[in-house]
Amino acid sequence: MKTSIATVSLSGDLRSKLEAIAKAGFDGVEIFENDFLVFDESPREVGRIVRDHGLAISLFQPFRDFEGMPEPLRARTFDRAERKFDVMQEMGTDLVLVCSNVSPAALGGLDRAAADFRELGERAARRGLRVGYEALAWGRHINDHRDAWEVVRRADHENVGLILDSFHTLARKIDVNSIRSIPKEKIFIIQLADAPLIDMDLLYWSRHFRNMPGEGDLPVLDFMRAVAATGYDDYLSLEIFNDQFRGGSATAISVDGQRSLVYLADRVQRAETDTALRMPDMPDRSDVDGIAFIEFTIDAEEAAPLEALLGTLGFRRAARHRSKSVTVFQQGDIRLVINTESRGFANSSYLVHGASAYAMGLLVDDARATHRRALALGAEGFSQPLDEGEIEMPAVHGVGGGIVYFLDRDSDLGSIWDVEFEPVHAPVTQAGLSAIDHIAQTMHYDELLTWLLFYTSLLKAHKTPLVDIIDPSGIVRSQVVENASGSLRITMNGAENRNTLAGRFIAETFGSGIQHLAFNTDDIFKTADQLSAGGFVSLAISPNYYDDLEARFGLDPDFTERLKAKNILYDRDDHGEYFQLYSPTFSGGFFFEIVERRGYRGYGAANAIFRIAALRKLLEPAGMPRA
Repeated sequence: MKTSIATVSLSGDLRSKLEAIAKAGFDGVEIFENDFLVFDESPREVGRIVRDHGLAISLFQPFRDFEGMPEPLRARTFDRAERKFDVMQEMGTDLVLVCSNVSPAALGGLDRAAADFRELGERAARRGLRVGYEALAWGRHINDHRDAWEVVRRADHENVGLILDSFHTLARKIDVNSIRSIPKEKIFIIQLADAPLIDMDLLYWSRHFRNMPGEGDLPVLDFMRAVAATGYDDYLSLEIFNDQFRGGSATAISVDGQRSLVYLADRVQRAETDTALRMPDMPDRSDVDGIAFIEFTIDAEEAAPLEALLGTLGFRRAARHRSKSVTVFQQGDIRLVINTESRGFANSSYLVHGASAYAMGLLVDDARATHRRALALGAEGFSQPLDEGEIEMPAVHGVGGGIVYFLDRDSDLGSIWDVEFEPVHAPVTQAGLSAIDHIAQTMHYDELLTWLLFYTSLLKAHKTPLVDIIDPSGIVRSQVVENASGSLRITMNGAENRNTLAGRFIAETFGSGIQHLAFNTDDIFKTADQLSAGGFVSLAISPNYYDDLEARFGLDPDFTERLKAKNILYDRDDHGEYFQLYSPTFSGGFFFEIVERRGYRGYGAANAIFRIAALRKLLEPAGMPRA
């Protein structure tokens, strides 16, 4: 199998697009005609640039409004085709995409269309070229790949074949199993795109909301399994029309694209053992047993307030690194690592972002296998020199340039806390916090799909539907990656403007990262009492919230008063109840959350506006304008 991407999927000029595509590891590129037309170099020079980047031109596209035209328009379409063939030969590609006709002048009829393609195939054959026919979902007469295949079948020409695009098939909910009977030699290329499920005009949906396979909601895997059943083993190519992508980083989008294709091919291989779509073997997605640790980087002088806050939350100083200025605070299964080193990556991160939760460790079934999969999916590996006696933890760069470490129980990594750290005998002052319920990562909105794909392609986890979080200064788009057991929950919050609390966090810390941690308790009222006794001051919630809460859920007034007295927020879904208690912010907008779940499966999205309003009150003296 070879991978390809259309230049229309990326931002920038043709040269910068080709650089990004090559760097991401693609084998080929589809040249979108407009990208060529606005480029100053000749077709021959474009071909040379492509080949100098180690790429092949998989396709030249699109050729529009061809089949079924009445005279004299028909003759003109063949003249246009000959001009396209001239360009293709100069560039050095042999395949052109002909999309189904949308012109009001087009005449229907499968035989008429087949005759046009038979003649076009003859002309292409004389030049050693091929013609691929694609059914647009909004085509005037042909808008179904089954009809396009019938045109190709009736044309009966070696140089005329079918181009299948997952979006056009899946958007119209066409049975993908109809693909299985198409001869593989008549499928000239496969184009892939996913999309969120939105009820809108097909053309507008396609032109603005496509995304990478695995980032949307369409059953692209089912489509690819049907393709694999034909024995197809050539290019898998991305054609993504997306306003966000065209305004984003060509490098980042290219990496996402290659990752999405490798992940998709891997899923097909595991589902269809005899598929010809072979990618290099890599380990399967990893099970996550939990969050092994969260590591903070902070200056030694600033560490005292953070350590004091952790103390009020019931954490005790549990261990100290044998050779570094690194301390572990622990409660239940939660480990928080405080790194005050003046060298190494942690210190570099502090100098750029300030005090932050810059790294996390995931406890997986096989850490080194997880690392190999991450690298195969295009993740950027991370390592740094080790001191004597240290164990190298496999790691990659994650959100905002932070670090994701992988640990397991069955290798030497399972003993890292005993090998690298010496215990500290400190008084136990626990407050009933047992584990990390979820990690909240805040990022620019255009990074959201990148990191959703990163986590879901690497780990046995799924994404939840997109949710709008209401901030008094705007909307924050939120989506969750979680696994079935609940041992992994990561909320991803995409900020679109810097006036929101999430946007302010990004501005204050100069980039995306972990904004808050949520800890589990089995009894939030008991925990609130213990925290209060330890000096913890909870985030003050407006009394008006509780008046509305009582009416909305029909709560007992005494129960509402208990919530109000402790600043505990409440929510309920079909599965149970949810309780939330927050800390004020620390350093750039970071904060902690304590939650109790009684069967509840969500994240308290309805309460976010009240939490945000309360946090903003604390930040206003620092210059934050009122909403």
